[in-house]
Amino acid sequence: MRVVFGVLGPVTAWDDAGDAIALKGPRHRAVLARLIVARGRVVPVSRLVEDLWVDPPPGAVGAVRTFVAALRRALEPQRPPRAPARSLVTEGPGYALRAEPEAVDAWRFERAVAAAATAAPGDVIVRLDEALAWWRGPAYAEFDDAAWARGERSRLAELRLYAVERKAEARLALGFAARAVPDLDAHVAEHPWREDAWRLLALALYRAGRQGDALAVLRRARVLLVEELGLDPGPGLRRLEADILGQADHLDPGSGPAPGPDSGGPAGRVWAQAAAAYDRSVASGSRARLEATMGLLRNLAVTGGGGLQAAREHRVAAITAAQEMGDAELTARVIGAYDVPALWTRVDDPRQAERVVTVAERTLADLRPDAHPAVRARLLATVALESRGTRSARGPQAARQAERIARGLDDPVLLAFALNAVFMQTFERAGLAPARDRLGAELIAVSARHSLATFEVLGHLIRLQACAALADFPGADRHATAADRLAERHELPLVHVFTRWYAALRLAATGRTPVAEAERAYRDAAALLDGAGMPGLERGLLPLALLSLRVQRELPAQTNTRLDWGPYEPWARPLVLLARRRRAEAAAALRTVPDPPHDLLFEAMWCLTARAAIAVGDRKVMGRARSELMPAAAELAGAGSGLLTLGPVAGHLTALARALGRAV
Repeated sequence: MRVVFGVLGPVTAWDDAGDAIALKGPRHRAVLARLIVARGRVVPVSRLVEDLWVDPPPGAVGAVRTFVAALRRALEPQRPPRAPARSLVTEGPGYALRAEPEAVDAWRFERAVAAAATAAPGDVIVRLDEALAWWRGPAYAEFDDAAWARGERSRLAELRLYAVERKAEARLALGFAARAVPDLDAHVAEHPWREDAWRLLALALYRAGRQGDALAVLRRARVLLVEELGLDPGPGLRRLEADILGQADHLDPGSGPAPGPDSGGPAGRVWAQAAAAYDRSVASGSRARLEATMGLLRNLAVTGGGGLQAAREHRVAAITAAQEMGDAELTARVIGAYDVPALWTRVDDPRQAERVVTVAERTLADLRPDAHPAVRARLLATVALESRGTRSARGPQAARQAERIARGLDDPVLLAFALNAVFMQTFERAGLAPARDRLGAELIAVSARHSLATFEVLGHLIRLQACAALADFPGADRHATAADRLAERHELPLVHVFTRWYAALRLAATGRTPVAEAERAYRDAAALLDGAGMPGLERGLLPLALLSLRVQRELPAQTNTRLDWGPYEPWARPLVLLARRRRAEAAAALRTVPDPPHDLLFEAMWCLTARAAIAVGDRKVMGRARSELMPAAAELAGAGSGLLTLGPVAGHLTALARALGRAV
């Protein structure tokens, strides 16, 4: 049994299923903690006695040996009698803990922080986000008064504070100033003597366009240091205050306050001059200004992160403003102008999507008969896109109507938008990867001929998904490379999120990669979702990917109760209960599992359901799962998402057939 030790919080240990190991009483945990602090060195029994008791009682040495024996039974329950211990070993006058570097969370944390020191900012956030999540409280929490733990507790606490500040620094380097502010604000409140934290908070506020708040923070730091410690701020804080007052160029004012006519290089100057001319020439309440706003929002959406989130919010405001003007055709143009390519089949904000569909349908009904067909097609495409993941029959119908109009008009931009809508509605059953591959190929061809970069990228990502589903990894690799090149050329940062997830999927799909390495790849990919502005993709995806990997490798599900399964909880729950050896509850949970949504994870959800049904012997569910999965027999389960896989669907069908007593 592989054991993982946790000291970044109360001292504990977990087995390879993630379940806590009972470590008996506080002195048992103290012995274990003392040996972890020793880092593999031998701690004499006499030293353990001194560390455990201020005034050792008679028989203290025997008590220590009893504690060690109990710990050995807990850590190696399968060890045969009289076989030598492998973990907690006897050497010379005492004991030592022989643990791999990855087996202690504090040791992993140190290496992650050290690795982040030479990593690129994006990787720094990935590494430190994961590492900071390992903390469950103060290090060696229940031994805060123990002299032997004091130095290690202090060292780890300082290392954690350093990691928080380096993560904030990386966010600033990547332009995520506003996202860095809340964490830094909490950080300085808890640790007010750290001047570097004050410096980073002030810089983040300045870059987020909050110059007054930045100066207020620096003055607050000055008062605190002078009144509480009798010290003047260091040179770093003094220099930053002067630079903010002078709006020094190196503080990157372009990412905060609006740049002046001479800032931001040639592009910045053109932008400022054109924006000023537009403001002077176009009335603030004009229809033209509203339509121009939609063009900005469309471009803002593909920047990712805060841009995507802001674009969604302002989009609804723009639609509302158009409605208030009482012009159905204007409202139609405003709705249809947001032709942002969409790849993921679950919407980020279901309420907003429902509202957009409602307004679009009403606007379709209000359009005059002589309205241009393209306006009507864009509304239909919007209805189809925003209806994705639902069971509404209207979505597929609207997509087909939009495609038919676009082809009749010979309008390539409209056709690309309509094909995106059609793609979102091609999940009525399993096994449709070849159809989606053909859609992706047409989208690439149309977009490449007419310089539609964002839709060309979409076409490559659709084909990446389809090739992965069909186990054509060389083909998927080519489309991933093409998408990344286009994204770099046209500054489309969200594309890398999908190609990085595909790389993790590819690693997991080989079956030869060690589980730990594949899990690490998924965790690294998941970190890219932080700040990407895609909650419909983010929530629950990492636990689902790790579960899929474990099912593929015939391992039990994760049993960590802190996991957020998001929308995938109903399909994961029976397997989690089985991993906890609660078969009756798993069978009951399986009976309540709904049919999966018709989306990119349709086959994956049915495979999870199938595995649970086999385990509890539910023949009815097994029969349903077999029938639903049969059309995808030639595909990799879940790989059509481009994110994860449970291995060949054929393997799951074989397991179902055997359990049902049918011919394979």
